[in-house]
Amino acid sequence: MRDLTQGIRARGGIGESTLRPDGTLKVSGEFAYASDLWHEDMLWGFTLRSPHAHARILSVDVTEALRTAGVHAVMTHDDLPAETRYGLEIKDTPVLADGVVRHHGEPVALVAADHPETARRAAAKIKVEYAQLPVVTDEKTATAPGAPLLHPARDDAHARHSPHPNIVHRQPVVRGDVAAARELADVVVRGEYEMGMQDQAFLGPESGLAVPAEDGGVDLYISTQWLHADRRQVAPVLGLPEDKVRMTLSGVGGAFGGREDLSMQAHACLLALRTGKPVKIVYNRFESFFGHVHRHPAKLVYEHGATRDGTLLYVRCRIVLDGGAYASSSPAVVGNAASLAVGPYVVDNVDVEALALYTNNPPCGAMRGFGAVQACFAYEAQMDRVAAELGMDPVEFRQRNAMAQGAVMPTGQVVDSPAPVAELLRRVKAMPLPPERQWETAGGAPDLRALPGGLSNTTHGEGVVRGIGYAVGIKNVGFSEGFDDYSTARVRLEVVGGEPVATVHTAMAEVGQGGVTVHAQIARTELGVARVTINPADTRVGSAGSTSASRQTYVTGGAVKHACEAVREEVLELGRARFGSYHPAWATAELLLEDGKVVTDGGEVLADLVDVLEDGYVERELEWRHRPTEPFDLRTGQGRGHVQYSFAAHRAVVEVDTELGLVKVVELACAQDVGKALNPLSVTGQIQGGSTQGLGLAVMEEIVVDPATAKVRNPSFTDYLIPTILDTPAIPVDILELADEHAPYGLRGVGEAPTLSSTPAVVAAIRQATGLAVRRVPVRPEHLTGT
Repeated sequence: MRDLTQGIRARGGIGESTLRPDGTLKVSGEFAYASDLWHEDMLWGFTLRSPHAHARILSVDVTEALRTAGVHAVMTHDDLPAETRYGLEIKDTPVLADGVVRHHGEPVALVAADHPETARRAAAKIKVEYAQLPVVTDEKTATAPGAPLLHPARDDAHARHSPHPNIVHRQPVVRGDVAAARELADVVVRGEYEMGMQDQAFLGPESGLAVPAEDGGVDLYISTQWLHADRRQVAPVLGLPEDKVRMTLSGVGGAFGGREDLSMQAHACLLALRTGKPVKIVYNRFESFFGHVHRHPAKLVYEHGATRDGTLLYVRCRIVLDGGAYASSSPAVVGNAASLAVGPYVVDNVDVEALALYTNNPPCGAMRGFGAVQACFAYEAQMDRVAAELGMDPVEFRQRNAMAQGAVMPTGQVVDSPAPVAELLRRVKAMPLPPERQWETAGGAPDLRALPGGLSNTTHGEGVVRGIGYAVGIKNVGFSEGFDDYSTARVRLEVVGGEPVATVHTAMAEVGQGGVTVHAQIARTELGVARVTINPADTRVGSAGSTSASRQTYVTGGAVKHACEAVREEVLELGRARFGSYHPAWATAELLLEDGKVVTDGGEVLADLVDVLEDGYVERELEWRHRPTEPFDLRTGQGRGHVQYSFAAHRAVVEVDTELGLVKVVELACAQDVGKALNPLSVTGQIQGGSTQGLGLAVMEEIVVDPATAKVRNPSFTDYLIPTILDTPAIPVDILELADEHAPYGLRGVGEAPTLSSTPAVVAAIRQATGLAVRRVPVRPEHLTGT
């Protein structure tokens, strides 16, 4: 049988770098994002937020707000019609503050008015009297005797296994005998590390439009990552059955995990049902920083033991994640951090403890890398330090301990697909290095853009030192720990305008990752048609799960493939019934759909699809699941918790102005195994984007929270800095394709793995350049100058 993935590049199938259908619209400014939604008689919603991180609400007076001309409604917790809390895993988040605010910026009241500025002015007239309470900001204050219990009434599986009510979830991973291994170690290295709070910093703010319907329900047009999870949480808040809450995806300007939780979804719907009018809410950038979760800041303590020949004997570590005021996805983040805490290395003896805290800091949840980023920063720093103690090359030391297919994870799970860790390191090390002193020009004047500090003209090269650093990481793909991770696809094949056309309908949230492009490629490959229509994502089709965990190409792509295969078989049965008597090959040959025709596996054309379908159509809607996983044991962490692993390695080249502590990342090379590159251009873009996000975490990105008040000090792009094109270096990419036989087309989730190893590679290069033991990210100038 011929391989359907071969010889199809001209037809826009898988393996080809087909262009994105939304690409031109986005770069030309014509793409319609959720913030562009409009309804002729709509109102504007606004959220009043708490100025305190922890306080009791003594009173709320909305009188003056209601008297404001143009105001149609004001709502507080007392006005909620049904369920008052929601949550992805644990329903602990109030729709509106329920007498206590637990973080800076928590929603307290809602206003709907006929103009956005009217809504803002009216909200400012709401009088809220607070009594401030002590803040919980770290493990010490969260678990101290007599510490305020932020959620004392919890009764969930995570709470029952947590040693303190302010610990959201705790997951140990224990394997082998660490104490015995420590006695045999020739080298023991211990280190403490810290990671700040990173924001997803997507460019499109939270936005949506809720329209009340004649049946008493509501239609919500929304930028989100998971339509069905939004509906599951919103419907009880509205007191409506799910079938009366209809959601349609609107244009999403990036996500990276920050749209997995609710933001304004319930608020817009509540105001729409209260007023009987469409209500639009669009956050400004200040509100956006308060309106979504962030990456968990972390404190990590690691101890590695090794023999003199460079064999790792044991790893002991403790990872404390700050989950903020509400649970969000903290339990799953803890599971990832614990199970991936050792990295892509073979270590027989492991003692890991990972936990997430409730604090009065901003809520934290999903962000690209999802717990594995924090662990990777620490274990890769440790690998460099152990290699230095042994006098070994850091890449060679990693390769000596690198896992391969068949290796056993600390959780007891066997890695049963390719794990080319040593090869990725070899490849990234073999890439040509950028030239030294690249700022020098023939005219003598330096190219300031190539120097640390750039056009600020802080140096002409004096005091600038180069450093090179390496890192490699391991990331799970898909939802884990027994979660029923499935997706649904509806595929239709019919004749339109005299040619066969496939229509694909899923609820997958296209957030910029290019899923709509891949779905069209899969349909072209499986159904042999040139024209493919991708219907808008909505809740009229079954769930596609979240656009997160590097899972959509795997799971929703798998569902599209599965549905296409079912459609193809039905089409072939239809053809056999209509034309089977005219040619024996209909019954004896293996039949394919190619170029709008039914052909044998030998290439003989039997019929046109137009003739087979006539005026009818074939449509199938099917669910597809990957192999099941299982929960980790809550005492030992053992279990087959993940469905697939992905691996990436980076080499960073930096130049540091040692006098001012300024860093210029000159190059950030990456080698990654993707299993199968369904769209090579998109894959390269994902790797470069993830690498850039990791660079941002390494040297600039942090939400700064005042440790005394738990208030956010920099909720804007004026003070929260992300890499621009001038900060982004050359990112050469070496793509390795080692198929995972368990996955559709052998593919492997791509989007998150490069975010892991890029951060520690940059910091390793800074360490080599300066000789300083940098153990916190982001690295600031004062960390490099002692000021």
